[in-house]
Amino acid sequence: MAHDSTGPQSAFATPLELLRTPPPKERADAARNRIAVLNAAARLFAEHGVEAVSMDQVAAAAGVGKGTLFRRFGDKSGLAAALLDARERVLQEAVLSGPPPLGPGAPAAERLAAFLDAYFDYLLEHLALVRMSETATPGARYRIGAYRFWHRHVAILLAATPDPDPAAHTLLAAVAADHVAALLPELGEQRIRAALLRLAERAVQ
Repeated sequence: MAHDSTGPQSAFATPLELLRTPPPKERADAARNRIAVLNAAARLFAEHGVEAVSMDQVAAAAGVGKGTLFRRFGDKSGLAAALLDARERVLQEAVLSGPPPLGPGAPAAERLAAFLDAYFDYLLEHLALVRMSETATPGARYRIGAYRFWHRHVAILLAATPDPDPAAHTLLAAVAADHVAALLPELGEQRIRAALLRLAERAVQ
């Protein structure tokens, strides 16, 4: 089936490997500051919750100036995205080169179910951080580099369907952090996961 790859709206315009979140390239002193900030943020977020921690508190705990913190991360959503970066790379590598069905070698339907299952695990483990990174500003979720990777992957798995791009966005909407956070208290993890897997099955029929 032919697909339009002439514009940035197409999920097939860029090879999936090029959408991986790259590790940061930086000077040694910048790397030390980044690690100190991320360690401090992870500790404070775990102790007090993401919403309750200010950027000033993170800077003080990390021993860096507020200007350094804001220049490097922009705001708390940027800090949340940076904390998620290493976790996202693990899942991206599993998608690209891990064992099937999450990695290559399984039918598209099995890979799609495995991806949504694995992504849901990742989301539950880091729900507050993902939610902050996705909702800091209108449309923030769709500007995150990792989201472009997830969308590209799902669209490839839906290549045999009539219009993979919007179908991939629709499936990923079901794992938006704000959406899942709102449903968890009422529906619980098991029911949401089962519904995701039913969506995956229907998407490839």
